[in-house]
Amino acid sequence: MSDAALRLDGISKSYNLGKPNEIKVLQGVDLNVQPGEVVALVAPSGAGKSTLLHVAGLLDTPDMGSVSVGGIDQTRLSDRKRTAARRNDVGFIYQFHHLLPEFTALENIALPQYANGVSPADAKDRAMELLGTVGVAERASHRPAALSGGEQQRVAFCRALANKPALMLADEPTGNLDPGTSDQVFDALMALVRGTGLAALIATHNLELAARMDRTLRLDAGRLVTG
Repeated sequence: MSDAALRLDGISKSYNLGKPNEIKVLQGVDLNVQPGEVVALVAPSGAGKSTLLHVAGLLDTPDMGSVSVGGIDQTRLSDRKRTAARRNDVGFIYQFHHLLPEFTALENIALPQYANGVSPADAKDRAMELLGTVGVAERASHRPAALSGGEQQRVAFCRALANKPALMLADEPTGNLDPGTSDQVFDALMALVRGTGLAALIATHNLELAARMDRTLRLDAGRLVTG
């Protein structure tokens, strides 16, 4: 088996509100996501799926256990190196697009590349390539306010993948869209993932969308179970 794009070993995470009110959110979570694999994470609100994504994406640190991205144990690295790993190796997608309103669709995708030292010409070429993959290349010069909700979210997908990460983490990426648009946007997301071969962990309430992924995992009382 190749190195997992994401590997979680024995992850536990609690929030201490003062004894006896400690909340155990994650308890001994183990997870491997391979390159090219799309995994659905299903759980009700408050079950800890956002916490799991934040730990996996190096936005939060576990109380116990290790997080490896691209075969490197990130829990042993300095804050500076973890920040670099978040920027280079992990792409985040949220329920709301969080696009910068003063910039065009193309510019929103180019900006994270500029931060990585990519030339303006190459960054724009990459942005146009991604926009074409999700079917909105003709909207490249439009600012977010001139885009539909589905178009805004497609641009957000492209921005998340601008720096060619090995891992994509998505938290209810179609949860803010109507059912018809949700299906179309999910198809666009899957085209991006399949086209790049990256690993993806996607949290969703939508069981129909989950069924279209490679496998489904569920959080139950802080533990990860199949199905």
